[in-house]
Amino acid sequence: MNSPLSSLGVELPVLAAPMAGGGSTPALVTAAARAGSLGFLAAGYKTAGQLAEQIAAVRAAGGTFGVNVFVPNPVPVDRRAFARYAAALQAEADGYDLRLTGQEPVEDDDAWRDKLDLLLAEPVPVAGFTFGLPEPSVFRAFKQAGTLTVQTVTSPAEARAAAEAGADLLAVQGLAAGGHSGTWTPERIPDPVALPDLVRAVRAATGLPIIAAGGLSTPGEVAQAVQAGAVAVLAGTALLRSDESGASAVHQAALAAPDRGDPVLTRAFTGRPARGLPNTFIEKYGPIAPSGYPALHHLTSPLRKAAAAAGHPELVHLWAGTGYRNTRPGPAADILTALASGS
Repeated sequence: MNSPLSSLGVELPVLAAPMAGGGSTPALVTAAARAGSLGFLAAGYKTAGQLAEQIAAVRAAGGTFGVNVFVPNPVPVDRRAFARYAAALQAEADGYDLRLTGQEPVEDDDAWRDKLDLLLAEPVPVAGFTFGLPEPSVFRAFKQAGTLTVQTVTSPAEARAAAEAGADLLAVQGLAAGGHSGTWTPERIPDPVALPDLVRAVRAATGLPIIAAGGLSTPGEVAQAVQAGAVAVLAGTALLRSDESGASAVHQAALAAPDRGDPVLTRAFTGRPARGLPNTFIEKYGPIAPSGYPALHHLTSPLRKAAAAAGHPELVHLWAGTGYRNTRPGPAADILTALASGS
């Protein structure tokens, strides 16, 4: 692999993507490292203390790894629209003795500065950024700390800006990806460009090494991304049913169900576009969900957690990329190695 990742001992060109909210675990990241790959811990939705505990667990197990951080890029929610949405959801929340109405929108930055301080105080091998672009000073600080930086982009324009800001590598995410789109302009859905074409376009726009991401579920798809110019790819959905996955039981069962239908993009759960399996929540509330991140994430989070704990998939965010039907259970190392077999 002719990329900066080679200096970290990464030999397998299929990496374990960060999956915030539970999918990524220290065990999954460690399994990737032992397979000659690299996995990312997901810093999103954790406190800096919780992230530090996961980093310590991975360090203790040995091997290289990365940490992916949400860049503050809030989409302020209209307060009246927020109140109307909370009122609409209250009927679902009543079944779990939850109160959603009457809340003030939470517009936090996911402890951005605390996480930066943590990662710079005890440098990790790789730091990734998504949802927005950090200031050039952030990239300079990580370079001085000896940390490789990976910036998620969804277009050639974002790629050029990331290169100018000082990123070392680009994670080029196509629209087929499961979970949140990494777009910097979440009010607009990225163009539906096939991932190999997007990789070629970004490669023409910058000279930075590219890690391709989004909907990669077969060795052939991985090979196409590599042939288009990617030095590696990220697998996310493909690992959600692995032995080391932290995805909820209800999520894993939905991924294995034959009749779920094609994943759809929705703002219903978090106010930011994300791809997941169709269910009642998306069908009922997707059309009326306002744009507003992270306010909608915080509003719906207690309901989603309660539904997952109760085994009710119709009210849970079942994040999945377009290739979810190819997911299989088993060791993460076997899944990563199989995906790399065609590259």
